[in-house]
Amino acid sequence: MTVRRLVTIEDRSSEWPVIGIGNEWSRDHYDGPFHLFAAPPDRPAISLVFVQTRNGNTGASNPEDLGGGPTDKHLIYEGLSRVAADGVLAGASSVGHSVFFTVNHPELVALRLELGFPRHPAQMVISKDGKFDLGARVFTTPDVPVFLLAGDACIKKVGEAIARRPWITLIPINDDLPATFARLRREHGIGRISCVGGRVTATSLVDTGLVQDIYLTTSPIEGGEANTPWYVGKRLPRLETIVAKREMAETPIRFQHAAIRR
Repeated sequence: MTVRRLVTIEDRSSEWPVIGIGNEWSRDHYDGPFHLFAAPPDRPAISLVFVQTRNGNTGASNPEDLGGGPTDKHLIYEGLSRVAADGVLAGASSVGHSVFFTVNHPELVALRLELGFPRHPAQMVISKDGKFDLGARVFTTPDVPVFLLAGDACIKKVGEAIARRPWITLIPINDDLPATFARLRREHGIGRISCVGGRVTATSLVDTGLVQDIYLTTSPIEGGEANTPWYVGKRLPRLETIVAKREMAETPIRFQHAAIRR
């Protein structure tokens, strides 16, 4: 399907400590460089990636029903938002049986390799209780490293099975997310993480001050599961626009890259 071009409607990137990446294809389709925050010295940079309907819902049994279309899917969600990521993180409830987090468009695969990253980012799953499918593709691809960020109940449930899979590294959460992510940076060299949901995981990371920014696509349709905003905590953070864009289409998606401020 066609990946349409975006056009910039607001650009405040010069006001922020960001770097721009891209190749000829991505700069043409994204209308300029794609911006990244530098990682803090002691933990990874973490960005959220969400698509929401016009009325602000992010939940759907099939994410494509949210209306982001091929431009969001290939250019943003599976593309630029993870092209320079060491790992892609999701809550266990967001990891379906066939899910595998990677970059798929050939032009963005080429960009990822040009930037010096391995073909696939590390697969990262966070779970407190271990209620997930160990047969899911994210856990069964031995040539791609996996990091399971696990609560005590999760460790008790799947610890022995994980120990038989040397490509999976179990990282105890110990109710201390900042320490968990500092360990990922210190011991495993994870400098940049693209977090693709779900809402509870994203909210926990925001509330502990671990997230720098969000790549938020808003579709032109209404729908999705009711009352499913990307943030479900008690104190909605302020979003400060870095760039805003819209799709060159009759009913365009809109895209915002925003810094998250508590």
